Amino acid sequence: MAPTLQQAYRRRWWMACTAVLENLFFSAVLLGWGSLLIMLKNEGFYSSWCQAKNTTNTTQSVQFRWPSCDDQEEMLNVGFTIGSFVLSATTLPLGILMDRFGPRPTRLTGSASFAASCTLMALASRDTKVLSPLIFLALSLNGFGGICLTFSSLTLPNMFGNLRSTIMALMIGSYASSAITFPGIKLIYDAGVSFMVIMFTWSGLACLIFLNCALNWPSEPFPAPEEGSYTKKIKLTGLALDHKVTGDRFYTHVTIVGQRLSQRSPSMEGEDISSQDAPGSSENPREKSVPFRKSLCSPIFLWSLLTMGITQLRVIFYMAAMNKMLEFLVTGGQEHETTDLKQRADKTVEFYSSIFGAMQLLCLLTCPLIGYIMDWRIKDCVDTPAEGRALGDARDGVAIKSARPRYLKIQKLTNAINAFTLTNILLVAFGITCLIHNLHLQFATFVLHTVIRGFYHSACGGLYAAVFPSNHFGTLTGLQSLISALFALLQQLLFMAMVKPLKGDPFWVNLGLLLFSLLGFLLPSYLFYYRAQLRRQYATATDCESPLKALGGSEVTA
Repeated sequence: MAPTLQQAYRRRWWMACTAVLENLFFSAVLLGWGSLLIMLKNEGFYSSWCQAKNTTNTTQSVQFRWPSCDDQEEMLNVGFTIGSFVLSATTLPLGILMDRFGPRPTRLTGSASFAASCTLMALASRDTKVLSPLIFLALSLNGFGGICLTFSSLTLPNMFGNLRSTIMALMIGSYASSAITFPGIKLIYDAGVSFMVIMFTWSGLACLIFLNCALNWPSEPFPAPEEGSYTKKIKLTGLALDHKVTGDRFYTHVTIVGQRLSQRSPSMEGEDISSQDAPGSSENPREKSVPFRKSLCSPIFLWSLLTMGITQLRVIFYMAAMNKMLEFLVTGGQEHETTDLKQRADKTVEFYSSIFGAMQLLCLLTCPLIGYIMDWRIKDCVDTPAEGRALGDARDGVAIKSARPRYLKIQKLTNAINAFTLTNILLVAFGITCLIHNLHLQFATFVLHTVIRGFYHSACGGLYAAVFPSNHFGTLTGLQSLISALFALLQQLLFMAMVKPLKGDPFWVNLGLLLFSLLGFLLPSYLFYYRAQLRRQYATATDCESPLKALGGSEVTA
């Protein structure tokens, strides 16, 4: 029996704490691929492909060691490509389904898929010669279950009012940090616990998520604090403001409400004042009139697709090829490989994979940081030139009239420019460190990779919220994630080119990706141009009788 929204509201702290833990250990765990790959190779997945080529790795000691080869790693990397594609590409249909049915069915389906994924991996490890193909289905279910758990938790912060941004940062940070899970599991595996026991135990824990969701998550979607249904269904008060309005914002609020009441048409007199006049609670009528096609074809969205696709390809390719890159730094290439050098490379790869996994916890710090950049000076802004004039009029006789007001949309654009510029600079620095043939420098590469992962999704979401109508946000975000996932499929071709024609040397692939990543600066450059246009429009609107008309639709036509 699903709880009501009022019951869920009383349990919101329990739901938030468990959701952070569930995201950390069950969401995007597939991004810790380097450690999982080592365990799969040790368990003998697709080792039958290597018997004719690589029998030197099989020892006669007590501990049996499966043979390994490039063909095996290439085949397993196909599984990672499929799983990571599902992890990103299903956000669009999930968003549509969750908007209609709420987060509860999505979370139940995700936990069941994750449990099935772990069960399949455990069963396949019993006889890898026959059951190795099951790894593709298992990794697909792993990615699907993980994104279901992540996506369903992103609406939970609506239950926390003024703490919504903080809880959201924790949700995104725990999702991004979940790549630490497989490195942690590998430590348990190296301690002697069998792969099958680990996977069955993990599957059982995923069933606890199913039970927790069934008992505590409501069947209705979580309303946002600015929606009228929030106070009606949760707070049960007829007229309420969920935030404090003081000082200059109070004067602005009172003046704008008075203007709206005086300009109301008779057909609007019966509407609820609390849902229409509270700041942030009403939906802009212009947003309803903007067709989705206009947002879809806007230059900002198209440039963001290019930037996010490049970044996603760069991040996913490094995760897939990291072990091979580290191995090349030790051996110097396949032609120089000896048995002793190969064993040394294996130990080095395992050590650096563990370090890379531990560094994923940095995402818990970087996600709030990029959120701070995106929220910089937002509280000091006014929404429109009309509010700027109202603020100045309200303050006349009380204090000296302020200088040129800071407009909300322009400030959000400025913050997005800063966020994307910083992210692209870090991406270029990451590409440079990948080119340098130095093993110890890879620690810096790990840090840059982790910071970029924590930055680019949050920056894109903040940009879409700033320039597009709110009723287009979910669909545009899902579509962007789908196209980025399609873009990231190219990493399999790059991996095959690195392993076969280039004989394991990643230099030329990394150089091409570095040059390609420079295109990411086109988005902040266009945003800079668009912000200048918007400033001129605001300046013109200040002198017009109808400023809102002068600004109508500018966010998607620039």
